[in-house]
Amino acid sequence: MSIRIVGTGSALPKRRVENREIVGLVDTSDAWIRERTGIAGRYISTGETVASLAAQACRRALEDAGKQAGEVELILAATCSPEEAAPCVACRIQKDIGAGNAVAFDLNAACSGFLFALHTAWAYVEAGICKNALIAGSEVLSKLVDWEDRGTCILFGDGAGAVYVEKCESGGILGFVMHADGQRGGVLAGGGRQLINPWAGRQDFRPFLEMDGREVFAFALRQVPVTVEEALGKSGLATGDIDLFVLHQANRRIIEGISKRLGADLARFPMNLEQVGNTSSAAIPLLLDQLRRQGRIERGMHLVLSGFGAGLTCGACAMEW
Repeated sequence: MSIRIVGTGSALPKRRVENREIVGLVDTSDAWIRERTGIAGRYISTGETVASLAAQACRRALEDAGKQAGEVELILAATCSPEEAAPCVACRIQKDIGAGNAVAFDLNAACSGFLFALHTAWAYVEAGICKNALIAGSEVLSKLVDWEDRGTCILFGDGAGAVYVEKCESGGILGFVMHADGQRGGVLAGGGRQLINPWAGRQDFRPFLEMDGREVFAFALRQVPVTVEEALGKSGLATGDIDLFVLHQANRRIIEGISKRLGADLARFPMNLEQVGNTSSAAIPLLLDQLRRQGRIERGMHLVLSGFGAGLTCGACAMEW
């Protein structure tokens, strides 16, 4: 028994910000950004929230699956950038789409969040707790980025992606792995809210995301291929069996490096980061929705999904679509 993706959806803010618009904020250029990241532009919220984008993506996933909101039994929202601590994003989604019969809660594993949520849905179905789930990855990272820091502000974009999954007797997720290395979490951290109370005294506070780009780059190149091979080993599939490797869209150079280390043709590694940048937990479901609507994913195809991010976290799964 496993789960299969039945429907996909995505949502992006209305405002697109090109590289040339960032040139006026920090010492950079369109050519510099493209060469080092592969990013040409990104979508930035001018009022859209994590929950509103997620709800829009979820509606589209349900429509794609031919399902009604009242049929949903579980809603999982993966995000590291909610506008408020409570209510959680998943409960806001439940309210906005009218899924009153669903259990709803959030997960935070940063850029690996969607995969961790997908695997959590698998566990709930495997345990017999539910038979379907709606899973969203949604971020508005623009409010956590220091727009005077060239190392981070050129990378991130806002957006959401969602999938509707159902219990299946064959196919679906065939094998998955998840890893975390909290000892090295400091290489990508911050974006918090300062807590002030009469007893806390002065505390160190990082309002913006801070990243050691070289360390994150090295972690991804080293860990993602290993994690993918682990997932393939559990699934009984080999690298050559995979039609598409749908990876976290962080940096074109990283994806090219992973392709080489796996010995797989780069043509099997679709990318949309040029248009949307790094959307963290939204990256994988957003790309899945675009690929499916372009007709590039068909039933019976074998896919690998893999993400990595702050924590540090990393995960992968192999599936039959």
